Amino acid sequence: MKIIKKAMGFQDSSYPLEHIDELSNILFVDIETTGFAAKSSYLYLIGCLCYEEGCWQLIQFLAEDYIEEPFILQEFLVLCKNYHTLIHYNGNNFDLPYLRQKCEQFGLKTPFGENAESETMNGIDIYKRISSFKNILHLENCKQKTLEGFLGISREDKYNGGELISIYHEYAKTKNPELLELLLLHNSEDMQGMFSLLPVLSYMDILLIPFRVVKVQANHYDNLSGSRSYEVLMKIKFHTAFPKPIAIHGNGCHFSGEGKEGYLKVPCLKGELKYFYSNYKEYYYLPMEDTALHKSVATFVAKDFRRQASASDCYTKKESTYLPEWDTLFTPIFKKSYQDNDLFFELTEEMKRSPEEFTKYALHVLDMLVHEGKK
Repeated sequence: MKIIKKAMGFQDSSYPLEHIDELSNILFVDIETTGFAAKSSYLYLIGCLCYEEGCWQLIQFLAEDYIEEPFILQEFLVLCKNYHTLIHYNGNNFDLPYLRQKCEQFGLKTPFGENAESETMNGIDIYKRISSFKNILHLENCKQKTLEGFLGISREDKYNGGELISIYHEYAKTKNPELLELLLLHNSEDMQGMFSLLPVLSYMDILLIPFRVVKVQANHYDNLSGSRSYEVLMKIKFHTAFPKPIAIHGNGCHFSGEGKEGYLKVPCLKGELKYFYSNYKEYYYLPMEDTALHKSVATFVAKDFRRQASASDCYTKKESTYLPEWDTLFTPIFKKSYQDNDLFFELTEEMKRSPEEFTKYALHVLDMLVHEGKK
């Protein structure tokens, strides 16, 4: 068994890892195997990245032949005891299930198993986080090398994991140092690439880490049909910078982000909308006034000018300025008609003076845009 440890040439990531955990608590991991099924293949290399002595250190546990497989696993598990957070790329789908099965095979306790009693580490799967932005970022797929290309990261290594299987089998027989260099280089660049990909987490952070709406203004313009239209423009300050500009559209809203700044445009509606009372059995509908009144008041209206309200006509109307919402965030809720699925709330004077309320609303709109962008 070989244990190779070396200081890496990079220092801090451009992504603030303290949003995840203290640097001393974080361990990156990537494994190399001779196949996908743990029962019929070998685990021959485990690469780790950790922060020690003021810099990032690469630790690689290599099985020089097949019988050393349990030993590198044991050494890796000892190392895991010093860390709380495991960062990986697609580890939820491959690395961690594979390691769990190998631990079971060799009678070892896993710190990242599916059994909650045995789990002692939190996990961050970069692949899982960024895959929801695949369509938004116009990615062909979410393979690590594809994402590295998206960020302009280049590699010296020209092999993929599958191509290295035969190289490992040959190395296990010959111990050829040139083959060893190829094996270590691929894993090393996987680890470096994973570290360099951290800034993509900032895309998902728009929904996870609080931001601030720092400016709000109302605009009006003539749309393509010549009608006067209105929108609210919000300027947003984020805590982490987007590595590349991002733009998302949906339901008439538009978001663009670059660096730590973003702009969110939301159409607003000026006109008359209806508020529907839920307890319609307690109301009368007045056809002449086109409104509903509670029975405690409407009993004074002549019977010929009132009738029992139904769910679809139990409303009161209001002329105002409204903003759309896609779930019940602000109340009361207004609609164009009872059957309409589009929801609105009134843009009140109190809200206009509240950056906190606009920040809450901006998160609501961004959440909608991200979910629409996934489709």
